[in-house]
Amino acid sequence: MGEVAIKVKWQGKTYDVEISPESTGEELKMQLYSLTNVEPQNQKLLAKKMIKDDTPLSFLKPGTTITLMGSASADVVMDRPAEKMKFAEDMTEAELAQQAGAMPAGLQNTGNTCYANATLQTLRAIPELQQELLGYKPNIAAPGPSSNLFSAEQLANFGIGGLGGGNDLASALKDLYKQMSETQHGFPPIMFLTTLRQKFPQFAERAKSGHGYAQQDAEEVWSQLIQVLHESLKLQNGGQDGFGSWVAKYMGGKFEVTTKCDETEEEEVQVQEEDFHDLKCNIAGDTNHLSEGMRIALNEKLEKNSPTLGREATYTRTSRISRLPKHLPIHLVRFFWRKDTKKKAKILRKITFQHEIDVTEFCTDELRKKLVPVRDKVREIRKEEEDVERAKKRQRRMKKEWEDSVGTEGKVRGDEPMQKRKEKEKERELKAKGGPATEGELKADKETARKDGEDTPMAGTEEQKFKTDEEIEKERAETILSMKKDLLAAVHPDLKKDPTANQTGLYELRAVVTHQGSSADSGHYTAYVKKTAARKGEAEDGKWWWFNDEKVSEVEGEKIETLAGGGESHSALILLYRAVELPVIDEKGQDGVKA
Repeated sequence: MGEVAIKVKWQGKTYDVEISPESTGEELKMQLYSLTNVEPQNQKLLAKKMIKDDTPLSFLKPGTTITLMGSASADVVMDRPAEKMKFAEDMTEAELAQQAGAMPAGLQNTGNTCYANATLQTLRAIPELQQELLGYKPNIAAPGPSSNLFSAEQLANFGIGGLGGGNDLASALKDLYKQMSETQHGFPPIMFLTTLRQKFPQFAERAKSGHGYAQQDAEEVWSQLIQVLHESLKLQNGGQDGFGSWVAKYMGGKFEVTTKCDETEEEEVQVQEEDFHDLKCNIAGDTNHLSEGMRIALNEKLEKNSPTLGREATYTRTSRISRLPKHLPIHLVRFFWRKDTKKKAKILRKITFQHEIDVTEFCTDELRKKLVPVRDKVREIRKEEEDVERAKKRQRRMKKEWEDSVGTEGKVRGDEPMQKRKEKEKERELKAKGGPATEGELKADKETARKDGEDTPMAGTEEQKFKTDEEIEKERAETILSMKKDLLAAVHPDLKKDPTANQTGLYELRAVVTHQGSSADSGHYTAYVKKTAARKGEAEDGKWWWFNDEKVSEVEGEKIETLAGGGESHSALILLYRAVELPVIDEKGQDGVKA
C-alpha cells in the first residue's frame, strides 16, 4: 500500500507528512519529533479520535488534517549533571550498597541467632542511632581480651573495634552497622555475637541438643542493648540540655506514677517520677487491640504492706506519661513462664495495631493540654493535603474521560450514561415534532447523523483545559503554608525547649520484630522495616523491607496488618514507632516537610 499524505497543525504551522497506512501512532510521533522536537511522550495527536501509540493509521485519508499538541524539547533547559555518571558495573560493592534505594544487607543465621538478627535490623531503622555510633569512641579501659599490637581506637579505624574493646558492645554494634552499610549480601555478625556473649553470658547458653547455642528471646536482647547504649553513648555536651545519654534524649520517656491504697482513704497518695525506654502492652483474655493492652499495663493492681493498716493491702498504680520520646518501642508481652512445663509459653491471641497511633490519652493532663491543639492542627493539614490529592485525581479522571470520548468517534459507551440520556432526549424531541415513529426509521436517522459526522470535523477535538498537578498544588499552597505556620505557633513553649521529644502526640510505625512459633525458646524471629524515601524530599512508597536472616525482600504495607497474631504464624512482638514530626518552613517562609 502506498504512502498517504496528511497535514499536521502545530503552534500555527502546518507540516506536510507522508505516512504508511500500516504504521501506528508511535511511528507517527517519531516522525513529528524529527520535525518539531516535541518528544513523543509529550505529544497529543487529535484527528477524529485521539491517536495513541498503538492506534493504526489506516483510518487517515489523503489530505486529512490532524492537530499536534505539546511543547518542543528546545523549550526545556537541560542542566549539566553535577557529577560524572558512573555505571553500576564500575562501582565497588560498598558504592552499590550506598546507592539511593539499594537493597539493605541481611544478617546470616549462625545457629539460633535469628532473635539477634531481627533486633539488630530493627534498631538500625533509627537514623539518629547510626549517626551517634559513627562518632563513638571505643571504651579502651573495658576488660576483656585485646590485641597487644594495636589499641582499641586503631582497631576501630579498620572496622574491628570489638576486638580491642573486650565486651564493648557499643563498639561492636558500630563496626557491624558500618560493615552492613558496605554490602548488599548476607553478613555474618560473628564479632557482635561474640561480644554479646562475653558481656551477657545468658546468651551463650548451649542448645539442649548439645549442638550450637540455644534460641533466645528477642525482647531480652533488645532490653540489654538499649541499656548498654544508655551507659555507653554519653552526650558530648555533658548533658547540658538535661540528657546524660543519647538513649535518654531520643528514646527516654518519663512517667508520673501515682500509687493509691484501695482499702483506706487515710493513707497518703504517693506520686513519683520514673524513666522508661519502652511501653508495654499486657495481654489479657479479652484484649484485642494494642491500646487496650497499653491501658492495662499503665493501670495496675498490686499487693503490698500498708503502713496505715498494718497488713497487706491492694493498691492501684497509675502511670501517666509526662515526656514522650521521639522513638517509642512498644513490647507486646506475649511470653510468660509456665511452671508445669518450665518454659516460656506464648500468648497466641490476635492483637491488632495501627500504622499510626495517638497516645495523648496515656499522658498527664498537663502534657495532654499541650499536645492536643498541635495534634488537631496536624490532622487539619492532612485533610487539606488529602483534598489536594483528590482534586488531582479528579482532574486526571476528567482528562482521561475526555480523551476517551474523543477517541470513540462519537460512539456510545456503556460507561457514558449522560450521552445515552441525551440521545433518548433527542429521540423524544423527534417524536414530539412528528418525526420518524418506527424503530427502523429512528435507526436510519441515527445512521445518517453518524455519516454526516464523519464528513465534518468532529466537535470537541480542540484541547480541553485541565489543571495540572502543579497548578492545583499552587492554588492550595498558600492555604496549607498558612495552616502550617498556625500549627508551629500553637506549639507550647515547653515543647519547643525539647525538640527531640514527641510534640504532636502521634506516632508512625517504622519497624516490627515478629515471632513465629508457640514458645520463646523455639520458633523463628524476623523483622520488618519501613522503606525510607530514596532521596531527600521525595515521598515514601509505603513498602517495607522484610529481613528474614540473610534473605531480604520487599513487601507491601498491607503485609504488616497480617502480623497481629492469632496463631503460631508470625506475630508482632516489638513495635518501633517514631514521632510524627512538625512541618519545616525555611527562612523564606516556604513549605519544607509535610506534617
